[in-house]
Amino acid sequence: MILELDGTVFRLAEFQHVKPGKGGAFVRTKLKNVLTGAVLDRTFRAGEKITEVRLEKCDTQYLYSDGELMHFMDMQTYDQFTVPASVVGDAVKFIKENDPVKILNRGGQPFLVEVPAHVVLTVSQTEPGMKGDTATGATKPATLETGLTVQVPLFIDVGDKLKVDTRTGDYIERVKG
Repeated sequence: MILELDGTVFRLAEFQHVKPGKGGAFVRTKLKNVLTGAVLDRTFRAGEKITEVRLEKCDTQYLYSDGELMHFMDMQTYDQFTVPASVVGDAVKFIKENDPVKILNRGGQPFLVEVPAHVVLTVSQTEPGMKGDTATGATKPATLETGLTVQVPLFIDVGDKLKVDTRTGDYIERVKG
């Protein structure tokens, strides 16, 4: 759910409905600022009004970037359009050419780019792997094909495909193939 509070747009990250034995019910929430990524804890009392933001989802394919503008294609109409890199934000670290992404439009303008929860990216640079160092739990930095740097186990080598969590930017597992 996307909502607007005090002129700022937030995404509902977590919520918990609480009904104490005494007094009225309330909802504890964690709201993530869509533009900055900052997290806000907020409690809403029963009957409190909020403004839900209406967004239209569009299935697109990322084509390429020319610096300030990123080019996408609508998968239904095959129309090509551009989105400023500032709107794409941190999602640029997780998408490569021809990847499917969802673009949320607000009033006909691209507002937010949604990437899948997990993506598979190839390691482009890291220290060589060491035999026998898999049981220690030690990690090393690895740079992926999109420029994202993640901490990976020592056995990961250049050319390995990794599954990465786009919400946290963390390594999940090595993918075969």
